[in-house]
Amino acid sequence: MTNSWTGMARWMTAAVVAAAVVAGAGVPASAAAPGASAVAPAAGRVDPAALREALSGLPDDHVRGAMVRVTGRDGQWSGTAGEWTGSADSAFATGSVTKLFTSAVVLQLVGEGRLSLDDTVQGLLPGLLPESYAPITVGQLLSHTSGLQKPTCVRPGTPVEIVTSAVSCGTPTAPGKAVQYNGINYFVLGLAIEKVTGRTYAEELDDRVLRPLGLRHTRLQADDWAWAEGGLVSDAADLRRFMTALIRGGLLRPAERRLLFALPAVPGANFSYGGLMAFRLDSGLVVWGKTGSHGGHANGVFTTPGLDRVLVYSVLPTGKDAREEIARIEKITDAAFSGVSSAG
Repeated sequence: MTNSWTGMARWMTAAVVAAAVVAGAGVPASAAAPGASAVAPAAGRVDPAALREALSGLPDDHVRGAMVRVTGRDGQWSGTAGEWTGSADSAFATGSVTKLFTSAVVLQLVGEGRLSLDDTVQGLLPGLLPESYAPITVGQLLSHTSGLQKPTCVRPGTPVEIVTSAVSCGTPTAPGKAVQYNGINYFVLGLAIEKVTGRTYAEELDDRVLRPLGLRHTRLQADDWAWAEGGLVSDAADLRRFMTALIRGGLLRPAERRLLFALPAVPGANFSYGGLMAFRLDSGLVVWGKTGSHGGHANGVFTTPGLDRVLVYSVLPTGKDAREEIARIEKITDAAFSGVSSAG
């Protein structure tokens, strides 16, 4: 089960909602552009000492082990600590980082004119949601502003069964009015991909992302019901390559790349129309990416818009104290982006 329904790795979502997000928040998608967070060029190089310090003392009572890889124009560093038994190149269950791969496929279909951010779930997938629900758009699914209720009644099954069980209790809120992180949004997007293309989500993912980028260590687990919401296994090198291609232009056309950094005009918006999450560090720097947890791993991939630094991490939490786990992840993130300055 991914972090859509568990507490792990939601730390960035909660932190961003509580903080001022980015310059350009609330700007219509057509107006925002890559680099809208006004990040200045890096002031320094990757700091190995800070990264080693961030991993020191593992294992402890709260985190059993960790893997960290930092790459980009500012240099590179990788390391493991504690009970991380493999190398920094070991594969792991990515959890909700999968959502970025799903949003990339959706945005490709938008660029081809086969989908639109304004298309509704009711128009694409009639009968999936109760008739009483207000129209929900593809853009609202991508940015977690759909208003779909928290999936307290969700049951494992097929993607359709997961969605229908998730909306079988509780009450939705008005679409487009507030941010509410919800993995069900991405099950619906996976179903929309299949409806529009007439092929399986796995086939589209493979042909559009995994094979073109040569992501040999990334795969959708066939027996994992998390599917388009959280079912991928990958490794740090593949996630770095994916993130670089996503932002640099190897996957998307310019108009869709702009959507990666375009936040909806909703108070507290922290997820873009490209599914990227914006997080402001204590230094004031805004980084973009996604967290995810699955299979005992709590993960994240984050970058500066200019790809000066790309961070991939995975930690092994004990589950004893979420606050302490979050503190360790924040320490890793701060160390990874140490020396990168924010404008203003």
